[in-house]
Amino acid sequence: MSENAYKAAGVDVEAGYESVRLIKDDVKRTAIEGVIGGIGGFGGLFEVPKGYENPVLVSGTDGVGTKIKIAFLLDKHDTIGQDCVAMCVNDVACSGAKPLFFLDYLAIGKNVPEKVAQIVKGVADGCVKAGCALVGGETAEHPGLMPEDEYDLAGFSVGIVEKSKITDGTRAKAGDKLIGIASSGIHSNGYSLVRKVFGLDGDGAKEKLMEYSDALGKTIGEELLTPTRIYVKPLLKLIDEVGINTVSHITGGGFIENVPRMLPEGLKAVIHKGTWPVLPVFDMMKEKSGIAERDMYNTFNMGIGMIVAVDADKADAAVKCLSDAGETAYIIGELAEGETGVEIVDDNGGVIK
Repeated sequence: MSENAYKAAGVDVEAGYESVRLIKDDVKRTAIEGVIGGIGGFGGLFEVPKGYENPVLVSGTDGVGTKIKIAFLLDKHDTIGQDCVAMCVNDVACSGAKPLFFLDYLAIGKNVPEKVAQIVKGVADGCVKAGCALVGGETAEHPGLMPEDEYDLAGFSVGIVEKSKITDGTRAKAGDKLIGIASSGIHSNGYSLVRKVFGLDGDGAKEKLMEYSDALGKTIGEELLTPTRIYVKPLLKLIDEVGINTVSHITGGGFIENVPRMLPEGLKAVIHKGTWPVLPVFDMMKEKSGIAERDMYNTFNMGIGMIVAVDADKADAAVKCLSDAGETAYIIGELAEGETGVEIVDDNGGVIK
């Protein structure tokens, strides 16, 4: 089959070449020590860092989920890549690991080089924030399988940690204080429900996204496309300077599913509602939909993107360390003996059910 015949079938090889040309500068700015070669080979090469006695590689893979539909509606694609990176590298960092490199996979209905370049720019932005290298990726044109103006984005990251320093929850104990690190917004989870709440699956969706909200101080679309915060550098700084006992990335499943993942058997997390400001977008969604409060905490991050447990006498130092790193952090609760799980309590000590 000739190249022209392949193009007639829906795959534009020349567009693929142009996409690679447009993304080269963004890929270059993610280069860190350890990168061998550049993009274009059959595999991304990275030299294992020296200085580790017993290095352990930590991997993470994830996508952006249906948040990507907001990008379609607004035809804005330069931040969604950061979401993809964040979902992977934040998970890797939860083991105490430094992300080394990242690869992306973009499946797209029709290869429009300028759109691909916007998406990869967001990926590169995320890699720079995480301090890892974008060493490769794949853009696959899928005519007949996907609509021409749609795509899906997934990623994969590998990090490294000294085996003796892995954060696995074994050091967690009753009395540890819980530090919540503020989120930038909804991040990248719960968007099937978000779209339903804001009525974005039917006619007029783009117009709704363009509406300005006084409560948010921006349009609905700007709020919903706010990229996921990347916590890698502040978290690694906290580990080095203060020390942590366990940590949880608050993603799909909110507090209810994710917090127990950081706990050993026999410990529960007690989180005090009102110890941090819930972001306006969550209050707006609850008001518009009537979603039960526990369901909100079981779906969304509610303004807290990462929760860290530290020794009680280090709580203030942890908050200061994170503040010095540019994060907003709060003491939001403690660990206690009990059946493994999480309790979110109100001012009167009642558990939200």
